[in-house]
Amino acid sequence: MMPPLNPRRKRVVSPFVGAQLCPLFGFALPPGRTGPYFDQDRWPFDAVIGLPAYLRPNQRALDFTPITHPEWRLTAKEYIAALMAPRHDAVRDLAHAERTVQTLTTCHGKLSELIRWFRWLTEQGITDLEQVTNYHCTAYVEFRGERLGNDGEVVADSASTRAVAMGAVIGLAQYRQLFSGQRFRDELRPFDGASAAAGSGRTAEVAGANKVQPLASEVQQPLLAAVLYMIQTLAPHILMEAESKRQRQAADRSITATKHPSREAFQRNLERRVETGEPLELMSPLAEQGAQVRRLREESDPLGAVSLSALARECGTRQFRGDWLPLLRPDLERALALVGACAPYGRHPAEVERADGKGHVAWTEPLFSMDLKFLVGYLATACGLAVAALAGMRHCELGELVVGCRQPPQEITPGLFRYRLTGKLIKGQPLGGVRDEWVVTREIYEAIEVAEQLLGPDATPGTSLFHPVFCDTTYQNFRTWVNGPAGQRLGLAPIPEGAVTPRALRRTLAVEIAYRPGGLLAAKLHLKHLSVVTTEGYAARPGGAQAKFLAEINELEEERNIGILSDVYRDYQRGIMPSGPGARDLISLFASVDGRLSELSERAPHVIDNGDEVVAMLAARARTLHLGAANYCWFIDPAKALCLRLAGTPDADRPLAGMCDSARCPQATHHPCHRSVWAESRETAKVFIGSLSRRQKSERARLEVTVARAERVLAEIDQATAGASGKEEI
Repeated sequence: MMPPLNPRRKRVVSPFVGAQLCPLFGFALPPGRTGPYFDQDRWPFDAVIGLPAYLRPNQRALDFTPITHPEWRLTAKEYIAALMAPRHDAVRDLAHAERTVQTLTTCHGKLSELIRWFRWLTEQGITDLEQVTNYHCTAYVEFRGERLGNDGEVVADSASTRAVAMGAVIGLAQYRQLFSGQRFRDELRPFDGASAAAGSGRTAEVAGANKVQPLASEVQQPLLAAVLYMIQTLAPHILMEAESKRQRQAADRSITATKHPSREAFQRNLERRVETGEPLELMSPLAEQGAQVRRLREESDPLGAVSLSALARECGTRQFRGDWLPLLRPDLERALALVGACAPYGRHPAEVERADGKGHVAWTEPLFSMDLKFLVGYLATACGLAVAALAGMRHCELGELVVGCRQPPQEITPGLFRYRLTGKLIKGQPLGGVRDEWVVTREIYEAIEVAEQLLGPDATPGTSLFHPVFCDTTYQNFRTWVNGPAGQRLGLAPIPEGAVTPRALRRTLAVEIAYRPGGLLAAKLHLKHLSVVTTEGYAARPGGAQAKFLAEINELEEERNIGILSDVYRDYQRGIMPSGPGARDLISLFASVDGRLSELSERAPHVIDNGDEVVAMLAARARTLHLGAANYCWFIDPAKALCLRLAGTPDADRPLAGMCDSARCPQATHHPCHRSVWAESRETAKVFIGSLSRRQKSERARLEVTVARAERVLAEIDQATAGASGKEEI
C-alpha cells in the first residue's frame, strides 16, 4: 500500500498540468493527430514527424508507470518536461536549469535512471524525498558504479555509470523549486556540490581526449576482409537465392486447391526429378513435428526426413495427407533412391575463389529456408559494417540512409566516377535533422546497392536500409558465421573477440587515414582514396557530416606530425641523423632547438619542461610534414617542391605524393623507418632486370638507374645512423 501524501506540504498545481506535449516540446504531428498529454503516465511519440530512424520502438515513448509512488511519478514527469521545454515560463527562471533542449534519446536515458533511483530508495525504506540525505545519494552512486560477479566480489567499477547515476540525483536537486509534489529538502546539496563528471572520476581522463579507442588491427583486418568478400563475391549468389525464395513463397501463397491431386500428378513430378537429377526436399529441422512425422521417424522410415508437404505444394495442394502415403510410397522410395534429398536452396552453387586465395570452392552448401534467412541477415550486417568502416558514418547517420539515397554516378573523366549518397545530419541539429550529402568510394556505393536489393523489389523509396541499425547482437551473429564452418570453408580469417561499434569504426578510419595515408587499409583498400573522397565531401558540402569527420582526421594528423617530428628529434639527439636532400635544413632546426633549450635551462633550470618546450618549438615545422611511402616531405616552400615543378602547379598548397622523387627534392628526408621500402624497391628492380631480354635496352637502363638511386639512398641512411652505434661503443 502506497504512503499517503504528506499533509504538511502545501499542494501546488503543476505548471504543466493539462498541457499537450508535442506543441510544448516543438514536435510536429500529422494533421488531425493530438497528444500525448502531460497528465498521462505514458507519453508515446511514435507519430511525431522527423524522429531519428535509429530510435528503437521503446525509445519513442517515455513510460513513467514503473514509478509506483504517485508523487515521485509526478516529480519525474515535471523534471523530464522541463528538460524538453527549457523555455517554458516555469523553467527559464530556475537558476540551475538546462538552457538547451534535451533530445528524446537523452530524456529516455534520464528517465531510466530515475526509475532505478526511486526503486533503490523504496528498497531503503524511503517514502518521502525529504528523507533523502547525502548518505543516500553517495550510497546509490556506489551501488550503481560497482558490478558484482557471481561470487559477490566487485569485478568492475564504471566511472561512466557513476556519472549517469550522479546526474539523475543532481538533476532533481537543480529543479526542486519547480516540482509541485515531493522534492528534496532545500538544504540538501548532493555530493557537496560536485558535478557528475568530477564526482564520478571521469575528469581524471585527459581533457579533450577521445575515449573511443580504434579497433585493434587483429580485429580490423579480418573483419574488413570478411565484409568486402561477402559484398563483392557472395552477394550476387545470396541475392539470387533470396529472389528464388520470394518467388517460391509467392507461388505457395497462391495455392488454393485443397483436394487430393491425382496419383499421376505426383508421378509426373517425381519422374521429372529423376530425369533432371533434382533431389527431393529434406524437411527443415524447424518444420512442424506432427504425429505422422514422429511415427515415420520412430520406425526409421526412409521417407521420414523428406518434406512431403513441399512435394504436395508442387502438385497444387497445401498439405500432404497421411492417407495418401501408402499409395505413393513405391514411387517416392524409388525417386529417393535415385536422386536423394537435400535442402531446397543453394542446390547448384557456383564456385568462387576462396578469400585466402587457395583455390575455388562452392559458395555454399544446400540451405534450408531459415539458413538462407540468416545468410541474408549476415549480408545486411556486412553492408552496414562496410559503410560505417569506410565512410566513418555515425550510427544516427547510418540510420538515415534510405532506398534511393544513391545518386547517379558522375563521370569526371572517362572511366573515373564520383559517387554520392544523400542522407541526414542528425547530431547537433533540430528534430528531423538537415539534408546532407556524402562523397564515397565505389566499395561503399556497391554496399548500399546490395542493401537496397536485399529489401526486395517491393521496397519503396524512403525505406530505411539499416533499421534497426546493426548492434552488438547482429555483429556477433556475423562474427559467429565467419568463424564457423561456413566461413572457414570459404577461407575467411577468424575474427578475434572485441567490441565493434560505429563509433569504434569511425575512430579507426580516422586514425588509419591520419597515420598511414600512403599505405593500404586492412582489406587492400587504398587509404588515399578514402582520404580524397572525404575531402571532396567536405568541399561539396562544407559544414556537413563529412566535414566534421575530416576535422577529426586533421586533429589526428597534427598529433601524428608532432609525434613523428619529436621521434626524429630524439633520434638526432642519439646520433641518428636524417638523410636526403632536406636533411641539412632539418638538422639546422634541431641544432637551434638544442641551443634554445640550453639557454632556457640556464635561466630557469627547475622550471623548464624540456618535453613541452620541444613540442612548442617543433609545432610550426610539424604542420608542414606530409608522409610519403619512402620519405618525409617538409612542405615549407611550394616553390622548392619538385613534384609541383614537374606538374606545373607551383601554387598548390599540398605536395603531389604520386609525383614525388624524394632522392632529388630539396624538402624530402629519409630516415631508418624508410630503409625497408628502398631495399624492397632495389630488389624488385633487380628481379625485373633479370627477366629482361637483350633487346629491352631502354627498359634495362631505366631500371638500372632505379637500382643505383635506391642503393645511394640506402647508403646515405646507413651512414646517417652510424653515429648512433659509435656513441653506444663509446
